Amino acid sequence: MMEDRMKKRVFSPPIVLLFLAFSLLLLLPEASATKFTVGDNKFWNPNINYTEWAKGKHFYLGDWLYFVYDRNQANVLEVNKTDYETCNSDHPLQNWTRGAGRDVVPLNVTKTYYIISGKGFCFSGMKIAVHVEKLPPPPKAAPIKSGAPTLFSTGHILLTPAIFAVGAAWDAFIHFW
Repeated sequence: MMEDRMKKRVFSPPIVLLFLAFSLLLLLPEASATKFTVGDNKFWNPNINYTEWAKGKHFYLGDWLYFVYDRNQANVLEVNKTDYETCNSDHPLQNWTRGAGRDVVPLNVTKTYYIISGKGFCFSGMKIAVHVEKLPPPPKAAPIKSGAPTLFSTGHILLTPAIFAVGAAWDAFIHFW
């Protein structure tokens, strides 16, 4: 009698659905932001070509720029395009400087970020323009060729391993409790 109640409780539909939902979540690919250390191992310093550094890199929503510099000399200011081109730091849109010489700029809007260092260092090359775009969609699966097995064909290429994985996880779950 006690064993029958235990089976009913363990195999109840809400628990089974919860377990299956959790199992499917584990199969989803991860999306993660990228941290770009500006200038790589040369950091945020004068006489470095940051346009060249940014060339070939893709900046996406959710990524962030990490600036490492001498806090007593430089800073990190976001400006408009005109101020970027003329190295004018008088009216920054955002001052990302926090005082430690280790500052983060989150790239959370699709736009071009224009970042300079004031105090005259912009004229020594301490400026960078970063275009942020939406994350591209995942690649589409290749079309299925005729005669190739599908999920519902006799091969059950994807379905069989998934059933065994869920069964093994369920068995481990039952034995754990």
